[in-house]
Amino acid sequence: MTPLDRHTSFGRTTAPDASGLSRRIAQGAGAEPADLVLRDVRLLDLVTGELLPCDIAICGEVIVGTLERYEGRAVIEGRGRIAVPGFVDTHLHVESSLLAPGELARCVLARGTTTMICDPHEIANVLGVEGIRWMLDWAAVLPLDLRVQLSSCVPATEFETAGARLEAEDLAPLLARPEALGLAEVMNFPGVLARDPGLLAKLAAFADRPIDGHCPLLAGKGLCGYAAAGIRTEHEATRAEEALEKLRKGFHVLIREGSVSKDLRALAPLISPETSPFLAFCTDDRNPLDIEEEGHVDFLVREAIRTGAPAHHVYRVASWSGARAFGLFDRGLLAPGRRADIVLLDDLASCAVSEVIVGGRPVRELLAEPFPGPAPVGLGSVRMRRLSAADFRIPAPAAATVPVIGVIPGKIITERLEASPPRRAGELLADPAADLAKVAVIERHGKNGNIGRGFVRGFGLARGAIASSVGHDSHNVTVVGVDDAAMALAANRVAELGGGFVVAHEGRVLAELALPIAGLMSDRPFADVTSALRRLRAAARGLGCRLPEPFLQVSFLPLPVIPHLKITDRGLFDVDRFALVELV
Repeated sequence: MTPLDRHTSFGRTTAPDASGLSRRIAQGAGAEPADLVLRDVRLLDLVTGELLPCDIAICGEVIVGTLERYEGRAVIEGRGRIAVPGFVDTHLHVESSLLAPGELARCVLARGTTTMICDPHEIANVLGVEGIRWMLDWAAVLPLDLRVQLSSCVPATEFETAGARLEAEDLAPLLARPEALGLAEVMNFPGVLARDPGLLAKLAAFADRPIDGHCPLLAGKGLCGYAAAGIRTEHEATRAEEALEKLRKGFHVLIREGSVSKDLRALAPLISPETSPFLAFCTDDRNPLDIEEEGHVDFLVREAIRTGAPAHHVYRVASWSGARAFGLFDRGLLAPGRRADIVLLDDLASCAVSEVIVGGRPVRELLAEPFPGPAPVGLGSVRMRRLSAADFRIPAPAAATVPVIGVIPGKIITERLEASPPRRAGELLADPAADLAKVAVIERHGKNGNIGRGFVRGFGLARGAIASSVGHDSHNVTVVGVDDAAMALAANRVAELGGGFVVAHEGRVLAELALPIAGLMSDRPFADVTSALRRLRAAARGLGCRLPEPFLQVSFLPLPVIPHLKITDRGLFDVDRFALVELV
C-alpha cells in the first residue's frame, strides 16, 4: 500500500470491518499500544473552553483515546502544545487560489486546514461537466478532505455568455461520486423567488443534500421564500444585522474573509456561546499571496480572537460547527471515534500552528511526497479574435451622464454612480483625473464575440490597463484601463497566454501571469505564482492603481448576481432591477 492509497477515499473516515473495529477498541481501551500517540498535549475542550493535559491516541485515521495516558508504536512529543481540531473551510473556489488543487492543498495543510468544501463553478462555467469531473478526480487523491458541491448556476444568469450550461440532468449522474457532497451556492436568488423551473429542478434533485446559499442583502419575506427552498447556508452577509436575520431564519452563516470580500470584522461580534453552533468560517476567494502572508482559516481564527470573540467559541466555529453544517459528523472534535485531523498550536490566541496531523498522518510526511493528480484540462480555452484600440470605443449617448460602476475596496458589492466622461468626436473618453476608467468584458468562449463596455471608478489608474481572464462567473476577459491601445494589448496578451493576468502600458507588457488551466489556474508551483503576483501588484501600482488586490477586484466586476451595478459581455447590468442598462 502506497502512502496515498490510504487517502483514496479523499480524506473521509473509512468504515472499518470487524477486525478494524476490534483494533480501535483495543487501542482506545489501552489493551494494546496505539498506532500513534500525541504525548503531553493540552487539549482544548470545545465544550467548556478548558485546556486539559493528556495524550491523544490514534488508530489508523481515527482518534481512539483522549484525556488519558497512552503507549504508542509511534510517538509525537507534544511538549505542552495545544491540540485543536483541524480547520474546516466551508466554502471556497479552488480556482480563485490560481493554483491546481494539489498545490493549494500543500499551502493550506501546513496552516491547519484539513477539510475544504469547494464549489467548482468557475471551471464549470468554462468547461461544464468536464471541469467538475476534473475537480472530483483531484478530490479523490488529495490527503486533505476536499468535498465538492456541484455547481448550481452555470451560467449564473441569462445576461452573460458562459462556456457551458448545466441543468439538473447534467448534475444528477455526478451525485454517484463519493466526493460529491451537495448543491453549490444558488446565486440566482431572483430566479429562486421567481420559481424558475430549471432552478426548481436542481433544488428538488438535491433536496436530501446540503445546499449552499448566496443571497446578498436579501431580507424579509424574500429571505423566507429563499430559505423555504431548502437552502441552509449563507456566506454573503456583510453586516451583523443581516447575518442575525439569516441565523434567525435557519441559515448556518459562513463568516467570510477572502482577498476582496472581508466580512470578518463586521460579523465576529456575533460569535458567542449561543451563536457559535450556527456559524462557520470560509475563505471563498483567497489568493496565494494572502495565504502566504496572512494564512488561511488560521488567519480567520486569529482575527476573530483579536476582535474579542471567546477563543474556544472561535475554534468551535473553525471546526465542529462548520463540519456539522455539512453533515460531516466524523470530525470537528478531538474525541474517540472522530477523524484524526489535529492541529498543534504553540499559542491559542495567535493560532500559531506548530504541527498538523491529517487522517492520522503528520502533514510533514505528506508534504515530502508528490500529490499525483489528473492532467490539466481546458488548455487553449481562451478563444477570441484579436482586438484593436477601436474595439474599446464608447459612442457618446444623448444623456449628459452615464452610469458608472463604483468599486468599494474590500467588497464585491459595487455602487451605481453617475458621471459625465469627457467627449470627443462622438465618443466618451476615460478621465484619469476624475478616477474614471473604461471597463470592457470580451466574450472568450468562441461563441459570439460580444464586447460589453462601460466605466468604473475606484481603481485610481493614471495610465495603461490591466486585464484578466478570471471574471466571475462566466470568466470572459475583463479589461480596465484609461488607454484604449493598452487595453487591446493587455486583452490580446491574455489570449496568447491561454488565460491569465496582464498589466500593459505604452505598447509594452509590464507584468503577466499565465493561467492555462481553463484560463483560471496556473500549472506552476506556489512559489512561482506568488512571485508573478508580486510583480503584477507592483506594476499595477506603477500605473497608479490604489487597490490592494486589483485583479481580484477586476474579477468581480462582471458578477451579475452581486449588487448593484456590474458589467457582462452584453453590457452594463443593473443587479437591483436584474436588467441590462442601455446608454441613451
